[in-house]
Amino acid sequence: MRRCEAIFDVANRREKIAALEEKSVAPDFWNDQNAAKAVIDETNTLKAFVEPFDKLVADLEEMELFIEMGEGEEDEGTKAEVFAEATALIESMRKQVEDVEMKSLLGGKFDGNSAYLSINAGAGGTESCDWAEMLARMYRRYCERQGFEFSVMSVQPGEEAGIKSISAHVSGPFAYGLLKAERGVHRLVRISPFDSASRRHTSFVALDLIAEIDDSIDVKIEDKDLRVDTYRASGAGGQHVNTTDSAVRLTHMPTGIVVTCQAERSQHANRDRAMKILTASIYEYEMDKKRKESEKFYGDKGAIAWGSQIRSYVMQPYTMVKDHRTNTESGNVMAVMDGDINQFIQSYLKHSRTNEPSEGNS
Repeated sequence: MRRCEAIFDVANRREKIAALEEKSVAPDFWNDQNAAKAVIDETNTLKAFVEPFDKLVADLEEMELFIEMGEGEEDEGTKAEVFAEATALIESMRKQVEDVEMKSLLGGKFDGNSAYLSINAGAGGTESCDWAEMLARMYRRYCERQGFEFSVMSVQPGEEAGIKSISAHVSGPFAYGLLKAERGVHRLVRISPFDSASRRHTSFVALDLIAEIDDSIDVKIEDKDLRVDTYRASGAGGQHVNTTDSAVRLTHMPTGIVVTCQAERSQHANRDRAMKILTASIYEYEMDKKRKESEKFYGDKGAIAWGSQIRSYVMQPYTMVKDHRTNTESGNVMAVMDGDINQFIQSYLKHSRTNEPSEGNS
């Protein structure tokens, strides 16, 4: 176990947790709200790695006790029950090991942060809008499995079915680090439920992700570069919806980045959140430019980029989900669509750790 602690650098993380917790009990801790939040967020991120490791150690000790008890039992029935419990515990531990191993691959500057996720339907009308809604549900289910909070900030419904676009705040330790594996274009092949001739259709949906960053990251946004539009919010959200111009759209003219938010009740609150998203988006935009420069020297390593087809989901005539960057495959499409995507994320993180150049926010 000491060797495992060394491999996963658990002792160092424990020291950091202790130092941060010591800061949090200082009398003046809450004098600076932003700094206090940063300390709490970092503590939670470290604990999200250390606590599963500690549980794994405790379960290993319990399993050894079960095996020892089973070997000492003379009654075959009781022995079988004890070994059955040990087997169930081993399966649980296997999943815990995967979780610890996956988080150990996350060492980027913002990997421990929450994230802003956006999904946009491509060309294809109703087909693509339906596919966008299916993907949104898949990521919502994945977030539920991980214990993340998935909060919708804005949504644009499709004309007949589905959604044209959706943006959401995904809150939880390592949300960005895990979901960054999903940036890119997702392709669906199926027999369309909207085609009376039952023909096979191919649809494309793009997913983008940016890390939530704090005020310590300096991104300058000039007022002259910003266009602010307000409009009436649409969709579910309470009595304020469709009664006031509370929704906000920000357009950053130099980059063409557009951010919308309608989740809050007031225009002021929506603008504040939209500015945070815009700041993070511009930072990510600059990082993307640096990544592209790096790739000139390192070659094509399959880096995520908007417009790249990263994964195909085939529902007819056979069932298969395949990630084109790592060649990871699953024949259980329904499980994948219910949020079981850890195998793809883990494969990508291993692949990127081996093949991608080092960078601050990858």
